[in-house]
Amino acid sequence: MKTYYSIGLMSGTSLDGVDLVYVSISTGKKYTYEIIHAKTYAYSEYWKNTLQQSFTKPREVLGSLDESYGTFLGALILEFKSEKNIQKLDFIASHGHTVFHKPSEKYTLQIGCGKEISRLTNTRVVYDFRTQDVAFGGQGAPLVPMGDQLLFSDYDFCLNLGGFANVSYEEDGERKAFDICPVNIVLNHYANKIGKLYDDKGQLAASGKVNEALLSALNADLFFTLAPPKSLGYEFVITQVLPKIDAQELKIEDILRTYVEHIAQKIAEVFPQKSGPTILVTGGGVYNGFLLHRIQEISKIPIKKPEEELIEFKEALVFSLLGLLKLEKKVNCLKSVTGAKKDHSSGRIA
Repeated sequence: MKTYYSIGLMSGTSLDGVDLVYVSISTGKKYTYEIIHAKTYAYSEYWKNTLQQSFTKPREVLGSLDESYGTFLGALILEFKSEKNIQKLDFIASHGHTVFHKPSEKYTLQIGCGKEISRLTNTRVVYDFRTQDVAFGGQGAPLVPMGDQLLFSDYDFCLNLGGFANVSYEEDGERKAFDICPVNIVLNHYANKIGKLYDDKGQLAASGKVNEALLSALNADLFFTLAPPKSLGYEFVITQVLPKIDAQELKIEDILRTYVEHIAQKIAEVFPQKSGPTILVTGGGVYNGFLLHRIQEISKIPIKKPEEELIEFKEALVFSLLGLLKLEKKVNCLKSVTGAKKDHSSGRIA
């Protein structure tokens, strides 16, 4: 058995900040982990606005943004190391921040230059985990199911409620996974409109009313008729979700209530109604008590929340594992999940 020490970074599409975890991962008959330190660093207004608008920027601007965001991440890592007195570090694994995700056009872009992070931290960095999979005809997402398979196989389903909801599970001896629908990226967008960072515990949504016309429009999107593998990006939110919502001219509370119902219905459709599966649920959406209540009410399945560190830092933890698999030259990307032509070891090393 060998133990590696890593810092994993994850920046979610909901732009609440950068998650950093310092973990030990041990190899043996199975992979095991320990989260030693973890912290979320909130974005400044500058970075929040810059990343939010990066979707509209030309190629040359994105090139310099890739480098400057890599510098920013490198500085965060140094701050984290100093703050937590981290001495032993074998490698860093960074997901970066997704600007574009268009697998149908063979294109995905996560900024946060790994070379710049490596230069600043004087440490090996594994980054750019999605590009190779897209080149192999895959969706480039979701990638976390590899971690679900190796670290959380005790659960029937692993459900993540982040900027987007995604799920992974075993079926006929293969790992299956897909994005279900946008979650916090939409809920936060409308909470922001009335001066709130997010809808705390779902209280605003709980006070609103479901608008049946909007709910029908959201549920009718063609994405929900597609068979997996399938994934979502910010473009889907901009082109398919927000216009449908804004066309209705509803109160924010009614928008949030209707959108929570949409999320809960789409998630409930994923789970079998009779077998009583065990579900690991993680991501910031877990703190939206009203959303969790509606998922459980519609699916008729009790969902237990894990410890707080796992709720908040599971994705960053898994990217450390994916980085280790890359360094070990082992498969970290499954064709059964992404639809690529083969299983492979994805990512670049700086």
